Amino acid sequence: MSRPVPAAAIWALGATQIVGYGTLYYSFSVLAPSFGETFGWSQEWVYAALSLSLLAGGIAAPIAGGLVDRFGAGRVMTIGSVLAALGFVVAAFAQNGVWFAAALIAMEVISSLVLYATAFAALVRIGGKEAQRSITHLTLIAGFASTLFWPLTAGLIQVMDWRGVYLVFAALNLFLCAPLHWWVGTLEGPDEVTPAATVEAEPAKSRSGISLIFLLMMAGFAIEGFILSAVLNHIAPLLTMLGLAGPSILITTLFGPAQVLSRFVNMLFGKGLRQTHLTIIAAALPGLGVLALALGGPSALAGMVFALLFGLGSGLTSIVSGSLPLELFGRHRYGSRLGWLSSARQIASAVAPFGLAVAIGKMGIVPALFMVVAMATAATCVFALIAGREADTRDAGNNVAIG
Repeated sequence: MSRPVPAAAIWALGATQIVGYGTLYYSFSVLAPSFGETFGWSQEWVYAALSLSLLAGGIAAPIAGGLVDRFGAGRVMTIGSVLAALGFVVAAFAQNGVWFAAALIAMEVISSLVLYATAFAALVRIGGKEAQRSITHLTLIAGFASTLFWPLTAGLIQVMDWRGVYLVFAALNLFLCAPLHWWVGTLEGPDEVTPAATVEAEPAKSRSGISLIFLLMMAGFAIEGFILSAVLNHIAPLLTMLGLAGPSILITTLFGPAQVLSRFVNMLFGKGLRQTHLTIIAAALPGLGVLALALGGPSALAGMVFALLFGLGSGLTSIVSGSLPLELFGRHRYGSRLGWLSSARQIASAVAPFGLAVAIGKMGIVPALFMVVAMATAATCVFALIAGREADTRDAGNNVAIG
């Protein structure tokens, strides 16, 4: 059953996603120097702890998806917000680096209970197929997380230490996010059982019973996750090595607005576009942006073209990571599928900064960028193959979920 998602639910989840991403993700880069000073760590060790925690969160994502299908997204997110608040408190009172790292890992595991994948599942459990547009609206609102929390965190660290900042973050998760998540949960409907005809119409599966389409989707999103994480975590040194240190601030400030612009344009004009086609566009744009950067050298114009294309692709990827599995598979077991997709993407994202650093060291900056372009091309081809198989199924008259 499909029904419109109430606007209040979208705004509520938008607020919790801003707080969730702002406190659990975007604040880290602002507070990282303070962590290092407190525990005597170099910045390399600080970010190693972050990478380890992201890896742990990726491993936990399928479990979170299964919990959503079993208990409902609202309940899972409510518990996640309470646990996130507890994690911030534990980290704030950590007396040594071991306890801090343990709290950081716990918080990233908990993040799989409260961020996009679970929020998308909440929208789908409320609206069914109607949630596709709501996912776009949610990503548009949540896209302001970095815009709000980078300066907010920078301002807080001027008037208190990082421990105080983490206690503020704990309060936001406990007293704002948890009640909103509980309320959203009251709007959810039950998971839908896939009709028998759907199961019979599924395409060939691997021996493990997992749809080939789904395996391709996991591979495509993993490659995209690697590209986005690798480039964004190296953006400053990349621009410097290419002779763009001067205009780097201008170039990087274009990324956020480009993300929001992609979601806004899709909201206005993308209603009739199939999600398989939108996913191909989302996969191609970052590669085109990196290609412009590799070919443009020290040109500020090339840098700005890169930021715009890369930001547009990143913004669309946030949308299609939730809407593509909904279009192809329906809402049945949506949480579990999204959990596995998030796991593949997050694990790839965790190893990406190190992988690109090794590539730059071995190959040089420009060859490493062409390697990224090749990966983006591979992801685009994977999603094009998915679109082709989906079109074949549709033309054969199987207007049912294909996985």
